[in-house]
Amino acid sequence: MKKIIVANWKMAPASFLGAEKRFQAIKRTANKVRGVQTVICPPMLYLGELAKNVTGHRLLVGAQNAFWNEEEAHTGEHSPDMLVRAGAKYVILGHSERRALGEPNEMIRAKVTACLASGLTVIVCVGEQERDTQGNYTKFIANQVRQSLPKKAAKKRLRGDLIVAYEPLWAIGKKAKRVASVEDAVEAMILIKKTLVGMYGKSATTIPVLYGGSVNEKNAREFLEQETIGGLLVGRAGLDPERFSLILTAMQKKK
Repeated sequence: MKKIIVANWKMAPASFLGAEKRFQAIKRTANKVRGVQTVICPPMLYLGELAKNVTGHRLLVGAQNAFWNEEEAHTGEHSPDMLVRAGAKYVILGHSERRALGEPNEMIRAKVTACLASGLTVIVCVGEQERDTQGNYTKFIANQVRQSLPKKAAKKRLRGDLIVAYEPLWAIGKKAKRVASVEDAVEAMILIKKTLVGMYGKSATTIPVLYGGSVNEKNAREFLEQETIGGLLVGRAGLDPERFSLILTAMQKKK
């Protein structure tokens, strides 16, 4: 089964020229790597133009956010169908930085439902702020999964259009308390998969769960080696073609 490796470029780079240069450099590696689905999620302003540079299926583009309906009276928003027409195949929803701005689970669920209906592959982010010794974080993660996803979903979409990404917030950024271990990640993956099966039945075992906690070229392989981990959601390292290419080829170098 293919590993899915997503680069979230957030609000960078500062110019389209810089974005195109990075995209083309990553494309040279991505188009050669087998067993990996590469996805670049650039700022919305660059999405349509970068989508024109997509050739084949090994490197695709996605959006970083979406609105939940097609009505015109929503200033500054972009509907799922707009993203599809711009060339997006994927969309990240419920990222920790969006949640920090006040997006509740209910809003994320509405976005997920709308994006699935538009044919986008949805990457839904979940993850705890703190990892307490009492294990309360497990309840938090499970509830976040249940409340951020539609209660019912077609089996066809579960097989190909829904992805969950686990972000341990306590292990991300300059204020990280410690680096998350492979064991930390696998534990969360198992919990998320059990929650998905509880929601949707056995067919939910096919839903990929990505890891997204300060992933870089040095630790990518140890996470990708885990069968439970379906791929990676990469932040800062995804903007550096050289570093990101090392992540994409991490499993091949093992051989």
